[in-house]
Amino acid sequence: MNVHIHPSAVIDPAAHLDPSVEVGPGAVIDAGVTLGPGCVVGPHVHLTGRTTIGPGNRFHAGSVIGDAPQDTKYRDTPTGLVIGEGNVFREHVTVHRSNTPEERTEIGSHCFLMANSHVGHNSRLGDHVILANGVLLGGHVEVGNAAFLSGNSVVHQFVRVGALAMLQGASAVSQDLPPFVMARGRNSSSGLNTVGLRRAGITAAVRLELRQLYHVLFLGTAPMQERLAAARAVAQSAEGRLLVDFVASSRRGCIRARNRSLEDLE
Repeated sequence: MNVHIHPSAVIDPAAHLDPSVEVGPGAVIDAGVTLGPGCVVGPHVHLTGRTTIGPGNRFHAGSVIGDAPQDTKYRDTPTGLVIGEGNVFREHVTVHRSNTPEERTEIGSHCFLMANSHVGHNSRLGDHVILANGVLLGGHVEVGNAAFLSGNSVVHQFVRVGALAMLQGASAVSQDLPPFVMARGRNSSSGLNTVGLRRAGITAAVRLELRQLYHVLFLGTAPMQERLAAARAVAQSAEGRLLVDFVASSRRGCIRARNRSLEDLE
């Protein structure tokens, strides 16, 4: 008997578990699941679907990972979920697999999904993403590296959240949230995520450039194509170009800026 697997756990013989995996009481692991080295599956966790999980992930009590998408068009076809390494899924987190075999839901590495957060089908999270308690991501949502979504915030399906962006608590966005920007309320931004930028080691010079770009892109009154042209003349850093390219590629449009002076943004 493997001493790392509780006798009350139910594991399908077709599941693939590294010998170092630990499985707690009442957990259920279905066929099609692959668990990498050093994973810890807590009590009453359910891992299902065509789910591939990298090393060092930890699943706390009651989380359900890889279940069928909440999509009325879904017809029980075999679909997938891929999870990187070193992630934490706290109590009762739900992550749904994709709604078509051609696509998959993706979770990067070193993410922290807090209790009762939900990742909808076909969504893609980068690395070092934090979802606080109660965050809800609709289907096909994209979240960039090191984004921080505060408690009970909501992201509409097909929306993109850029790298190092932040949603304040109870915010809701149905339009794209650009990199480095902070969302507040409903489809409204309140400046840059300056605390996150400093913690990420973004230099003062780049932060100043991002402030200037925010002013041009979100506080200007000219047509967006003119603002984008002006922003490209300002953007010299990789971060600045990332911000401009994100806005230029938005299909849903980006969230609106609250009317704040440039001095208020830092």
